Amino acid sequence: MERLDKFLCDSGAGTRSQVKAILKAGRVTVDGAAEKDGSRKIDPQTQIVTLDGEALGGKRRLVVMLNKPAGFVTATEDARQRTVMELLPKEWVHLDLKPVGRLDKDTEGLLLFTNDGDLLHRLISPKQEVPKVYYARHEGQAGDADVAAFAKGLTLRDGTVCRPAMLEPLGPGESLITVCEGKYHQVRRMMASRDMTVTYLERRQEGPLSLGDLPRGQARELKLEEILTLEGK
Repeated sequence: MERLDKFLCDSGAGTRSQVKAILKAGRVTVDGAAEKDGSRKIDPQTQIVTLDGEALGGKRRLVVMLNKPAGFVTATEDARQRTVMELLPKEWVHLDLKPVGRLDKDTEGLLLFTNDGDLLHRLISPKQEVPKVYYARHEGQAGDADVAAFAKGLTLRDGTVCRPAMLEPLGPGESLITVCEGKYHQVRRMMASRDMTVTYLERRQEGPLSLGDLPRGQARELKLEEILTLEGK
């Protein structure tokens, strides 16, 4: 059993204040009867709850893509710094979204969020080898020896072993890097190990998804077919 107002929030009906107004307006029914009391206990398994005549199904799975700007830490909360959660629309805040992996504070680009624990685990697990493509501006120019070193798998200066990755030089001071894991500051450290200090970093793709024309600082909900491709279906 759970409170009706919590069920409505988990179903994506709105924030707590929005749900309170929805109930007050008489837009919710439980088993066909109008219900305005948000504290009422219901059993989602046996009772039918509707909003404006449409049945609700409990916690709504949500997967979101953000084009992260620099200056925000990837965390659900931080007492001293601004977090990526501040960039999400307020109507999603109550849906228990969590970042999928992390981007460094100064790194921009594609960052996913979800309230689906199984999908989150799939995307961050190194065993799944989900490729992530980064664009980097850096000092120096990547050459054939650097490409070969990335393909073989780098051992960083502190002894950290990185899986084979792909380095694609784009010209002087520019490269694309594809990795299938997410170690701490990995791309920057991998480039530094080859004497190429990264001055700008942007994640452009994760798995089958790319940023497309999503503006910096904006987020959008993924379509069902996009979620299915993330799940490998």
